Amino acid sequence: MERFFLALVLLVLSSLVSQPARAQLLGLGPKPATQPVVIPTLQPPQPGFVFPTKQTLTFTVDWRVFTAGTAVFQLEQQGTVQKITATADTVGAVTMLFPVVDKFQAGFDMKTGCSTGFSKQLQEGRRKVSSELNFDYGQGKQTQVEKNLVKATSKEQTASIPACVTDSLSAIFYAASQPMVVGQSIRFPLADSMRTVTVAMKIEGKEEIKTPAGTFQTIKAEPTADEGIVKNRGHIWVWYTDDARHMPVQIQARLFWGTITFHLQSFETK
Repeated sequence: MERFFLALVLLVLSSLVSQPARAQLLGLGPKPATQPVVIPTLQPPQPGFVFPTKQTLTFTVDWRVFTAGTAVFQLEQQGTVQKITATADTVGAVTMLFPVVDKFQAGFDMKTGCSTGFSKQLQEGRRKVSSELNFDYGQGKQTQVEKNLVKATSKEQTASIPACVTDSLSAIFYAASQPMVVGQSIRFPLADSMRTVTVAMKIEGKEEIKTPAGTFQTIKAEPTADEGIVKNRGHIWVWYTDDARHMPVQIQARLFWGTITFHLQSFETK
């Protein structure tokens, strides 16, 4: 069930990588007979791109034929950092079957695009877990502390990172700061589960999208894990407004167990 709601913030990007591929990326199992993966450099935001000073995006989340939850993204500038908070909650019958209240927090430098960290607090049924991921670019190291709040246990992991990465939540809004040209791709390094993967966000085309918040002219983008060992287990698309804001107004995750669609319900700038 966790994968269902992690999809709310594109954390299912990691699910696009096959289990054997994950083992290879972690240095386990047989080595692939391929050349070493070259991680791209994270490009800074375009000069002149204006990040929202304060913005709240509220989405309804549809699964198959019914509304299963809500997702809220709150953006706020704090100095040179764009702070992002995302919450995912079940509604209706899903709450009765398996209540979920998840919260994710991240941030990135608005000049460089580099993530300042990522944390999550998951409350799913009887499961309660918190995780804090910090980046030390000077040391080229990422450190994650994960706590099981039910069992009162914790573990700490460290791994290397490039000089600048994004994270699974920041990536949605960092990508908005890049040129979106149909037929081209935005490539960037993403820190995910104590490894660094290359994400290629292909700009597929332009579409008119109708949501409860209104009708928008949009740019459709599909992010994929681009490591050469990707197994096609699903697809994710993000529709950004075709204007200077590049505001996400629709997200869709099509996975083997069903399709989730996020429709923008409302947006506020105060």
